[in-house]
Amino acid sequence: MKWHEPLRAEVTRFGRTPKPTPSERLLHVDPTIRREDGGGDPRGTADRSALTLNVNGTEQTLTLDHRTTVLDTLRHHLGLTGAKKGCDHGQCGACTVLVDGRRANSCLLLAVAYDGACITTIEGLADGERLHPLQQAFLDRDALQCGYCTPGQVCSAVGVLGEAAEGFPSHATGHDAPVTAPAHLDAAEIRERMSGNLCRCGAYPHIVEAIEDVAS
Repeated sequence: MKWHEPLRAEVTRFGRTPKPTPSERLLHVDPTIRREDGGGDPRGTADRSALTLNVNGTEQTLTLDHRTTVLDTLRHHLGLTGAKKGCDHGQCGACTVLVDGRRANSCLLLAVAYDGACITTIEGLADGERLHPLQQAFLDRDALQCGYCTPGQVCSAVGVLGEAAEGFPSHATGHDAPVTAPAHLDAAEIRERMSGNLCRCGAYPHIVEAIEDVAS
């Protein structure tokens, strides 16, 4: 019997639901992970597949349950915890990463569907000790408060710069803007293009300024 089991039994006896242990929480996130006591998903390998992801320039080969998302793969299988699980419904942007150069909500992507993809997370943006220009701009502009959403904000901003450079329009782009020229990123464009990334601390003004600094 583990040290915490008597305490959990005592809490349950008084009608209170005990908090799950870290291993139980992880098992809930990914049922294929085996518990220390040998428990876990009793199924075989029929619902798992081997795949290779190029993550931040390093090839990673894993065998994953078909239900495992890219976000859970990064956080729980590769130890890359920069991308955050916020809403888990693709609505907050905290899990944003770059997939083959395009920003995406990793909580909505099934890892098995991205075999062979190149994924860049917040951990892979810096060049050694040298921060990515957007990371440095976020620091210079103090474009964060609690920091929970910041990795997703920065990765999304990298995607915005790439999309604008290729001339992708947004809802804020003028109808007379040339379709083949790079899009001009003013404050209105940045706010529109970053609208999928929420910041409950309200650091939006400085986030826009940081992106403007790099865009200019």
